[in-house]
Amino acid sequence: MIFDRFKRFSIVLESAERDGPAAFSPGQAVSGRVVLELAAAARLGALRLRAMGAARVHWTESRSAGSSTAYTQSYSDQVEFLNHRDTLMAPPDNGEATVLQAGRHEFPFTFQLPETLATSFEGKHGSVRYWVKAKLHRPWSTVKKAKKEFTVIEPIDINTPALLAPQAGAKEKLARAWYCNRGQVSVTAKIDRKGYTPGEVIPIFAEIDNCTSRAVVPKAAIIQTQTFVARGTKKQKKSVVTSITGDPIPAGKREVWHGRALKIPPVGPSILQCRVIQVEYSLKVCVDIPGTSKLLLELPLVIGTIPLHPFGSRTSSVSSQYSVNLDWLSPIPEQPEAPPEYSAVVSSPEAEQSLAPPCRSELGDILEGPFFAYIQEFRFRPPPLYSEVDPNPTSDGIRPRCMTC
Repeated sequence: MIFDRFKRFSIVLESAERDGPAAFSPGQAVSGRVVLELAAAARLGALRLRAMGAARVHWTESRSAGSSTAYTQSYSDQVEFLNHRDTLMAPPDNGEATVLQAGRHEFPFTFQLPETLATSFEGKHGSVRYWVKAKLHRPWSTVKKAKKEFTVIEPIDINTPALLAPQAGAKEKLARAWYCNRGQVSVTAKIDRKGYTPGEVIPIFAEIDNCTSRAVVPKAAIIQTQTFVARGTKKQKKSVVTSITGDPIPAGKREVWHGRALKIPPVGPSILQCRVIQVEYSLKVCVDIPGTSKLLLELPLVIGTIPLHPFGSRTSSVSSQYSVNLDWLSPIPEQPEAPPEYSAVVSSPEAEQSLAPPCRSELGDILEGPFFAYIQEFRFRPPPLYSEVDPNPTSDGIRPRCMTC
């Protein structure tokens, strides 16, 4: 039978990283080959290739039109990003089939991705998918098909002014129970920037005032919001990516977070430019108030793909650049300490040698990047402290020199 002649018919993609999965960026060239292995000679027709990419959404909602009538409303839409066609093996001009001998045959291909693409995504009511499909036509037989999916990651560089800007907010809530005023709860929170990448740590600076008569519990969480749009209607799905819980705050007390660390787990980047699917993130600081609803404060986040550059921002936190071994981060105060005295920094000529950078073996695992990026301000000796008292006063026993002599 003709089916026994085909030992293999598949698509192999060549990724930029040979050992990793097939992942590409917008504007990049996608290369690969269609592999055909025959156990015996076979008569074949055309071999055609098609590359596709699209965002699709679909969901249904039940509607009621009276006491006994109900129907289901369907919503769907799609956006096409990629549609490439190519012929890898064309039939001869005389209309006859092409005869391939037994063995392995490879048909290479290359195509260019558009400059604007959405990141691959799989959600409850929609997806963004990219794939390559090959069809091998055979005389008097069914078409042989092969399909290979690949991933596209839209680059989001967080080293931009908009994503490096600090985010802050404040909210307050009046706690009530049975129409009685139980006091007020207020929260103020700040993070050093808007853009982060997976694996980084967000230091949260917050202040919670509990002016009620009962204890409250502060919490912080990263929320992912998936928005699906079809026919002018939106469908949202929210989920908690990660969270932390603080200690209970007694009645009439105040709690201060001096950079409470919240690590970002491996999550997909934000999708902001697709018409039918958006994936957004936010940092929510909430306070559980007994007997009433929660106090919520939301700060926007953007999860990017290009991490913070070591020289990107002088005010950026070290925790964002090095997300490993950050147990020492929490006791760091928000306001810097006063600089030391000159004598405490340099006390002898030999102390100048102490300004040389330590060896990497002395640093351990605290720093993973170049050390010189963080000591460039301390290459020279600091100047002596200013004083209005003359450090070398003249002695009373010495007669002043006459300027006319």
